[in-house]
Amino acid sequence: MERFTQLFGNLLAFVYHCFDRIVINGYLNGLSRPEQVVHFVREVLGIPVVSKEVLSQRTNDYRLWVEAFARNHEIPIEWAGKGVRKEDYVLPALRRMEKKKAFGVYFIFKSMEQGRTFRISVPKYPTQDPNHRILAHQTSRFTHYYFYIRDEILGPIIIRVASFFPFHATYWLNGHSFIERELKRNNIGFHKNDNAFLAVDDVAALQAAADRLSPAIIRKQLDYWTLILGPKFSKKERSQMSLSRFYSITQIEYCRNFIFQRHFPIHKIFERSCEIGLWRLTANRISEIFGVRLNKRLPGKLATVIDQIEHGHHVFRAYWKNAFLKQYEKFSRFLRNELCSNNLCDFGLKKGLDHLDAVRERFQTITDRFAGFQAQCLNVHVDFPLLQRMALPLTVGTIRYPGIKIHDARIIRLLEVLLHGGNTVGGWTAKQIHSAVLTTFQLSAKAYGLNQLRYDLRKLKGHGLLDREDRRYAYRLTAKGVQVALLFVFFHKRLCGPLANSRFHHKPDPAHRPNSKLEAAYHKADNAIEKVVDLLAAA
Repeated sequence: MERFTQLFGNLLAFVYHCFDRIVINGYLNGLSRPEQVVHFVREVLGIPVVSKEVLSQRTNDYRLWVEAFARNHEIPIEWAGKGVRKEDYVLPALRRMEKKKAFGVYFIFKSMEQGRTFRISVPKYPTQDPNHRILAHQTSRFTHYYFYIRDEILGPIIIRVASFFPFHATYWLNGHSFIERELKRNNIGFHKNDNAFLAVDDVAALQAAADRLSPAIIRKQLDYWTLILGPKFSKKERSQMSLSRFYSITQIEYCRNFIFQRHFPIHKIFERSCEIGLWRLTANRISEIFGVRLNKRLPGKLATVIDQIEHGHHVFRAYWKNAFLKQYEKFSRFLRNELCSNNLCDFGLKKGLDHLDAVRERFQTITDRFAGFQAQCLNVHVDFPLLQRMALPLTVGTIRYPGIKIHDARIIRLLEVLLHGGNTVGGWTAKQIHSAVLTTFQLSAKAYGLNQLRYDLRKLKGHGLLDREDRRYAYRLTAKGVQVALLFVFFHKRLCGPLANSRFHHKPDPAHRPNSKLEAAYHKADNAIEKVVDLLAAA
């Protein structure tokens, strides 16, 4: 991220990073397994037979309580309409709560959804216990209640409670809402639009508020609202059973926000980032950003796509396992890099809410790598003096190295392979590079021999584009080499069209001759570039 802020420092107003959307599942510790339900019914309630009627009575009691709660507090309760976005539908009610500066439940939705419950069946063969019943988990469709709450600490949150045993709960909250409440509590001025801060009086206080979101704060508020809105248990039942909630993170988003002073450079930066991401974020690079080694047994998918949400609004996504990195621009004011995970086990992290700080630390590292990768690629521009210097021969001591021309297909192919491949530990040997070039561009060893490759590597090393490990013929691109490779490859692809036998096109069929007009155009463009380079070299 430091490289990104250095590159666009004069255009940035401020930068902050925080949790965005967090989805948490809440499980009743004492009623999540079938044997626990049997113990609860028989030992605590004193009912010898675990039947559907016993569990249904608990469901009916909870339904009646929710209806009475909504009626007594004059809270609207409705069935969720098909195709209706719930957040937009309840927004007027939230605005009324904010205008009154009130806190609490302001809307309740009822929805028929799939949920996890228990199936009760009589044993096929008689047992010594005539009251024995078989309980097993099953998924069925039943009523869920969505409670829309304005919390004093966390801001607007949503709690969904299942009306059937074991009464699973799901919680939705947003880190930006928590930051907003913290800034208001400390009387710090800010301008917030949707889920982004576009201006703030104290940037350090904004970041400090984001870092204060902790498992203890979240658990305290969720326990409070679950006690009020969840199914009711007597004092005796609570004393004999462990009815506390275990909170597990099921989905989490962490974002880095770059707020610009002016809106005009954002779209160009985002457009260029998408182009670079689609072209250069290969499976090797994505794995490097996420901090893992790429292997054939890696589950999930490794891909980059651009989604069009609406006209003029695009989102770049880089998928990895069950997670993805995304980047988008919004309000013509900020650029956001966001990491979303649907399974923290992919990162070797535990799902429990207590491990939220470890998630923050790991996600900060990944988004920092992503911003650094983009800054490295964006810090490339057409430098004609550099092209002039590269085209001239170079003498180091008594060794003379030939010049590197921008229209040399061999050099472009070599640089493209080195750019796309991951940073191999210890560097690439000449044989590995040779094999990669032949495989990528479907060339024969006769068309591009190992000695020709060694000649090209010698030129690149002489001009400072490659670095070789001591006592080993293993090469890797230097920082200057990465910039020159990006400049050469992008410059060629933009002006001359696709490179012959590129990874983006299939190998031409020798039975069909290429279009003569197109071939003439490519030759004309190559000649034009060659003349430009020669003029620069002569100058």
